[in-house]
Amino acid sequence: MKKKIFCFAISIIIVLLATSLYIYAENGKQAPNNIQSSGSDQTGDQGSSTGGGGQGGFEGSDRGGTQGRFTGGTQGGFTGGTQGGFTGGGPGGGQDGGMRGGSGGGLNERADSAGNSIIKYSTAILVYAALFFGVFLFILYLHVKKKFDIASGKARNILLVMLAAGLLFRLVTAMLFEGHPYDLDIFKNWASSAADNLLQVYSSGRVDYPPAYMYVLWVAGKLTHISAFASYSTVLIKLPSILADLITSCLIYRLSKKIVSPGAGVILSAFYLFNPAILVNSTVWGQVDSFFTLIIVAAVLLLAEEKTALACAAFILAVLMKPQGIIFCPVLLFALLKQRNIVTFLKAAGSALLAAVAVVLPFALHNGPFWIISLYTGTLSEYRYASVNAFNFFSLLGANFKDDSSTFLIFSYHQWGMAAIILITVFAGFLIFKGRKGMVIPVAALVLITGVFDFSTRMHERYLFPAVALAILAYVYAKDKRFLYLAAVFSMTIFANTYYVLYETCIGVNSVAYGPVLLVTSILNVLLFLYSVKIAIDMVCCRKRNAEVLPRFTK
Repeated sequence: MKKKIFCFAISIIIVLLATSLYIYAENGKQAPNNIQSSGSDQTGDQGSSTGGGGQGGFEGSDRGGTQGRFTGGTQGGFTGGTQGGFTGGGPGGGQDGGMRGGSGGGLNERADSAGNSIIKYSTAILVYAALFFGVFLFILYLHVKKKFDIASGKARNILLVMLAAGLLFRLVTAMLFEGHPYDLDIFKNWASSAADNLLQVYSSGRVDYPPAYMYVLWVAGKLTHISAFASYSTVLIKLPSILADLITSCLIYRLSKKIVSPGAGVILSAFYLFNPAILVNSTVWGQVDSFFTLIIVAAVLLLAEEKTALACAAFILAVLMKPQGIIFCPVLLFALLKQRNIVTFLKAAGSALLAAVAVVLPFALHNGPFWIISLYTGTLSEYRYASVNAFNFFSLLGANFKDDSSTFLIFSYHQWGMAAIILITVFAGFLIFKGRKGMVIPVAALVLITGVFDFSTRMHERYLFPAVALAILAYVYAKDKRFLYLAAVFSMTIFANTYYVLYETCIGVNSVAYGPVLLVTSILNVLLFLYSVKIAIDMVCCRKRNAEVLPRFTK
């Protein structure tokens, strides 16, 4: 079994290297001057991804209407048309303004700069990924076979060196890459608006993130307004996620040191800290999934340690940062129901209410009491597709960017997705009620995020991101080496999905076409979910645990 898994992982590395050679060859072709979509078949209720005159735009109708979105037409859109800006409704940004507005076009110049840096260093990124996975798998193989002694004092020193190296590496990389050609400018715009007037940041109608992360962007925006930091705006926007990576790595070390050994803590924290799937999201792309994952990891750890009130506040913060936090709420609910303690339930409810009021109330005073409901309903209904570049079951069926109201085997894709969410949630509840306290919490969270990602609609390429950290936590609590295999292969599929979409965006493709990378990665993601279900059933029903863990190190 070990040899099969090892050979399978090596084959993944070979695929990565082959992909790097392919992209290296593609780099010889001239990249388009304007980053614009050509996805004519992505039309529907929400507009086309090429904008279509003055009405379209990627996700045009729900969130923008005539204001457009991604590439817009003559009246706006992401890269602007002849007169538009970021979301501008008229000349020079119109009634709602625009990020860069005016007849100059909008984000084309910025998109070219960001895209060129990502395209230029694409081979280096892929080679780094292949080397990382090869080295990690080799180290894992040695630790399964042999015993390495790392004293507690040395482990702590090694951790400090790793954190310093990880921070330095990220800062240099953050300056080297401009980030996603559109997302970074969105965050910069929001940060600037928040710095000018935090509580009125939603007044323009251009912000669709929940309010928790606006406080973080407010700090970043204030720093960018200082002349000494003005030229480092890209790094400052990426910095919260970079710091979140380091803190998550520290949490993994502390837990692993406590439950397994100091040496295991070093290995697992290093795996997360230098993982290309983590790096490409926070440091290259510039997205905020690392910050979101830090909150989820903290919530899972608190709940596993039965600090329910604090865990409840953390889960609420996750929901108030990204709507995807709702995916994890059943874990909290089932854990509370299992305790059957009315006092604990009331404390948890009070903690959740205080956290929600503290985050939402300042904005609600300026936007009305039901503003937050409108924000969530608008955000959750924004991408009405079976898949939004997520390499999952629906993409495997060829339904990437296909309207989720379309019929598939009697029912619509959306109905199939809702049915899958119900089944997966029920299974997570079964795990929590049948499993041991603490140990089963990260396992249930892992099953939820992987199952919802694979079989629910409207999933983006980045929504599987927390699976790596959760698989590590599941290994530490359950002491089952199979979760390490999941963490390793999840890292590969998350990296493949995220970086492939990022690269395609930079060469002007917004909807990834059906091809080998999508096919193989989607199959792997579905198989990984099924394998995680098998491990969970073994753990809670059969009491059959593959308990061969990393060897116990000397403390």
